[in-house]
Amino acid sequence: MYELEIHRSFSAAHAIVMGGAREPLHGHDWRVDVVVEARELDSDGLVCDFHALEQSLAAVLAPFQSRNLNETPPFDQVNPTAELVARHIAVEMKSRVGARARLKSVRVTEAPGCAARCICQEGTPC
Repeated sequence: MYELEIHRSFSAAHAIVMGGAREPLHGHDWRVDVVVEARELDSDGLVCDFHALEQSLAAVLAPFQSRNLNETPPFDQVNPTAELVARHIAVEMKSRVGARARLKSVRVTEAPGCAARCICQEGTPC
């Protein structure tokens, strides 16, 4: 089994609702880690092209850069928690990893020491 991991970041604000109360709007420098895996390598010895994977992740993250997540789809309708941000990115990335590779997980860090991971398994959205 082989794994590739890529990292990207974006800056965005959010205000989540916890227990019915909305917290104040605040910003983060979000870090996103995407892991893909494959049982075998292709004829070039690759799981997939790093650059293609990076471009796919950049396209998924572009709508969030320097934005208020609460005003940006889908988080204008969904509580923009780190967990749900990770799930959204995973769902969007799943079809973009190529035929040979499989999305394994997406980890979103909203602040040092505070991260959420969406693990992609059978029966999960990603």
